[in-house]
Parts: sequence; C-alpha cells; structure tokens
Amino acid sequence: MVKPVIGINADFASSVGDKPSFTYVASGYYDAITKVGGIPVIIPPLGEDEDIEQLLDRLNGVVLVGGADLDPRRDGWMLHPSIRLLAQRREMFDRRLVRIIAERRMPVFGIGSGMQLLNVTMGGNLLLHIPEDRPTALPHHDPLDPAHRHTLEIASGSLMERVYGDGELRVNSMHHMAVDEVASGFEVTARCPDGIVEAIESRIPDWFAIGTQFHPEADTASALDLRVFEEFIDGVRGTASTESVLMVA
Repeated sequence: MVKPVIGINADFASSVGDKPSFTYVASGYYDAITKVGGIPVIIPPLGEDEDIEQLLDRLNGVVLVGGADLDPRRDGWMLHPSIRLLAQRREMFDRRLVRIIAERRMPVFGIGSGMQLLNVTMGGNLLLHIPEDRPTALPHHDPLDPAHRHTLEIASGSLMERVYGDGELRVNSMHHMAVDEVASGFEVTARCPDGIVEAIESRIPDWFAIGTQFHPEADTASALDLRVFEEFIDGVRGTASTESVLMVA
C-alpha cells in the first residue's frame, strides 16, 4: 500500500541580531508519523493561498503542531498577561492553512494549540488562562515538572475510546489555555476529570478531523499514545479510499 503523505506545519523564529530567522519542528511529530506508516513533509509558512492549495493537492492529511499561544485579539478577545504569543508569521499562516483545510474537508489532526486553532477556526472559543477561568481546575501546567500528567475521562464510541479503551490512563499536560465552547460539528471526546477539554473529534460526515490538547508525540507521552497517530493514519487512508470510489463512480 502506498504510504500517505502527511504535511506538518512548523514553528517560526524571527531573526535576532546576526541570527537569521528559521523554521523548525520537534522531531517527535515526524518520527510518530513515520512509525505509523506515513511520510512526513514539513510545510513552511507560505505567503500565497494559491501555493497552499497547490501543496495540499499533493498531501493526504495534515498534522497541526503545538507551540506558543494564539493571539485572542484575532478572535475578538482581550490579550491576557499570561499569554506567550506565537510568532506573527506562523500564526497568520496557520490560520490561513486551517481555513483552507476546513474548506477542503482535508483530514487533519491538531495537537495542543493546533487543536485550539482548529476549534476557533470552526467557530468555537477558548479559555485564555485556566487558573482564572476555571479556578477549581487541576493543574494543567507544572513548570517544575515537564512530565506532569493527569487522567482522562473518555466518551464512549469515540476514536479516543478505541485508542485507550477502559483502562486507567494518564496523559501529559502542559497548557494554560484550553477549548471552552466546542465548535459546531465537533464533539468533546476526552476531558480531564475537572472538565477541561482534552480531545475533540469531527462529527461532520465528510470530514475526518481530530484534536488533542495533550501531546502524543512528546518525550513525555506513553507508548499507548502513539495509537492516536495510528488512528489518524487509518482515517486518512479511509478518506482516500472513499474519494477514490467517488471518483470512479
């Protein structure tokens, strides 16, 4: 079987002094895609929508990586002092990329701020700072413990249930923003016991789209977390098979 080609957006660092600007991505993302049978391709922050469209024509799916914080002012909200903004060039590109992915109903997997962007693009919104917006919530970020983990409550009949089943599970947690109102057409399929959203899945019939607030690609992930990537690749293959049938018909 031909391996699906999966695009990965990337982070961006502006030039400082003699240091040039550059694009980079954590190896966990492309290593995970490779391990589950995909071919990863890094997507730079392209300047023209036509170039994005042409590139997406050659991809079977996209993984949206995590990173710093989205600028809430672009969605009509105030800037909270705790927010550490993404590089403007990356955020502007990512927003255009996700809009086009949504229009094309292209398979997509958003991780961390990638899930948050998927949610706001489709009409949802975000908690800007969990300790203030949900004062009774568990800690979701521990600067002294990058391996900080918490349990999940999984929705039955979901992709997340296929991954984790009924056993006790714990996922990494390293965020202070989170999904608040989930976008129309999406369902929350995993929460922390305190109610904070940890995974969403599309219920739009012709669109395979998922998101996790936790990071299944990170060094702090478990071996079981890799199964999320396996499910994503299976969904990409299923979408490709359906499109092939429709084209033949």
